[in-house]
Amino acid sequence: MTRVVVVGDLMTDAVARARYALARASDTPAIVTMHGGGSGANIASWLAVEGAEVAFIGRRGADITGRNRDMELMGYGVDARLVMDPERPTGTCVVLVTHKGERTMLSDPGANAALAPEDLPRDLFGGGHLHLSGYTLINEGSRDAGLAALDMAHRAGMSISVDCASAAPLERTGAEPFLEWTGGAKLLFANADQAKVLTGRDEPEAAAKVLTAWFPEVVIKMGAEGALWYGNGRPEPVRVPAEPVERVVDGTGAGDAFCAGFLPEWLAGKPPAEALSAGCGLAAKALMHLGARPRL
Repeated sequence: MTRVVVVGDLMTDAVARARYALARASDTPAIVTMHGGGSGANIASWLAVEGAEVAFIGRRGADITGRNRDMELMGYGVDARLVMDPERPTGTCVVLVTHKGERTMLSDPGANAALAPEDLPRDLFGGGHLHLSGYTLINEGSRDAGLAALDMAHRAGMSISVDCASAAPLERTGAEPFLEWTGGAKLLFANADQAKVLTGRDEPEAAAKVLTAWFPEVVIKMGAEGALWYGNGRPEPVRVPAEPVERVVDGTGAGDAFCAGFLPEWLAGKPPAEALSAGCGLAAKALMHLGARPRL
């Protein structure tokens, strides 16, 4: 199996699930839980639990949460290459989930924003596959590290995939710069909102076709509607429906789980429909428990 090197964000997620409609400027009963998070770290964790050989490159604070996240990754079987930041804390994300299931995230990148090119272990860029979290490029402080990782992977002949991270910060960064930075990747992951930011197209199929001007292959995650793959030169995209879920416990990190389900099948040369089905299956598994990470 191809080794996967993930470069990206490491966070602690504080997930607050409101029991009722939010009482603005007052109190709302909620269930609050703490979990390991960060898109890059989530994908690395799911990959490792599913049996892939995976290394994760990131940055953490010299604090108890950083140590916990480090130990957590190693417990999943991830080769965790975390640089300890002496000044910045480990990143934190407050995930506010309304009583209707809508999620709003308040992110403090912390040490993630200081990831630097010199933090990238050269021994990991000797082959295999690089997956880059879009947050690394969107955050100005870590952008040089993301660009350096892409350059090192190209020079090493590695295949490359990139995830678009999140629609709002992607829009603030701008579609044109993001596409310019990532245009050499073989595979792009985006959800429907992110694809619209990059292309201006409302329909995922239309957006995917536009994006193949930059990427040979594009995957659009569409939540309850499943996912689609489109490759340059194919007349029509390949669609796969979402797997049924009896009860959604938490949607946090389901998109990351999808990527981790898709990548091993794709790297093994399986047909797009099989890779999409594997991604949807792992996303469904993630939806049925609290927190973005696997449960051992």
